[in-house]
Amino acid sequence: MSRQYHVAVVGATGAVGVEMIKTLEKRNFPVGKLSLFASARSKGKTLSFRGKPVPVRELTHDCFDGVEIALFSAGAGRSREFAADAVKAGAVVIDNSSAFRMDLNAPLVVPEINPEDIRKHKGIIANPNCSTIIMLMPLWPLHRIAKLRRVVVSTYQAASGAGAQAMAELEDQTRDVLAGKPAVPKIMPHRYAFNLFSHNTAIGENGYNEEENKMVKETWKILHDDTIKICPTCIRVPVLRAHSESMVAEFEKPISVAQAREALAKAPGLKLVDDRERNLFPMPIDATEQYDCLVGRIREDMTHANSLALFVAGDQLLKGAALNAVQIAEVLVG
Repeated sequence: MSRQYHVAVVGATGAVGVEMIKTLEKRNFPVGKLSLFASARSKGKTLSFRGKPVPVRELTHDCFDGVEIALFSAGAGRSREFAADAVKAGAVVIDNSSAFRMDLNAPLVVPEINPEDIRKHKGIIANPNCSTIIMLMPLWPLHRIAKLRRVVVSTYQAASGAGAQAMAELEDQTRDVLAGKPAVPKIMPHRYAFNLFSHNTAIGENGYNEEENKMVKETWKILHDDTIKICPTCIRVPVLRAHSESMVAEFEKPISVAQAREALAKAPGLKLVDDRERNLFPMPIDATEQYDCLVGRIREDMTHANSLALFVAGDQLLKGAALNAVQIAEVLVG
């Protein structure tokens, strides 16, 4: 019998936590024992894994005995408070929050791009921000052909990125508006139904919000190159699940559309959806619940040499979060 691992999911009842459990099962990760942790209000609930109920226990400082791999998705505050306890107990933490992404001791990893960084961990491995992952999935194969110099990216981010409550708010508001009732924001800062707005994170001194600044700094860390120029604009759109991104990328030398299509079609974790005749390109509804990110609308930038425009859609809860974390764990035990 192959080696089995004691795996914990922290934040198990949240939108990403639920997907982590599903992904561990679907990908047949060698789980010998699964421990599920969440806040006190979730204590006593059960979640299904391989057809059996698993109890949800309260997250405490001494709950990690025997845990070997801990997948955290309970927010940055919880990660900062409890990740060290898991490491002290002998676990490797794969953290989905922003808590350790810029920590020099924590590798920031997309397994299709920089799996070698996993081996540098000192107990904690960080999962990048969903927008960063989805942007880099198609840029990386092109970067390998001709070094990336600059990217201007606009995101169209789904409610899933703000969690289960935001998804429920979008559904509730949509029903209310269609019924002629007012849409009352509770989770999001603005009306969400039939609307879009700048990403709901604080604006920094440079005029960019936290989500946009994350995309810049995380890209530099993942690619080990802080010379790449990145201009992001992050927008919430009334889509339940799966983020989309429009990009114009400039390279050090020309890449033809044909070269780009060939490279992207072969790249792991991507599916080419680029049918000009049928005007069929990546859509979040098609990316939902898919492991692969969908990439298409590949065309030359008519305004600048050595530049390509493209469009990508990826499931924020999967490749943008849960799947990427499980893939890191797969490399770790592989």
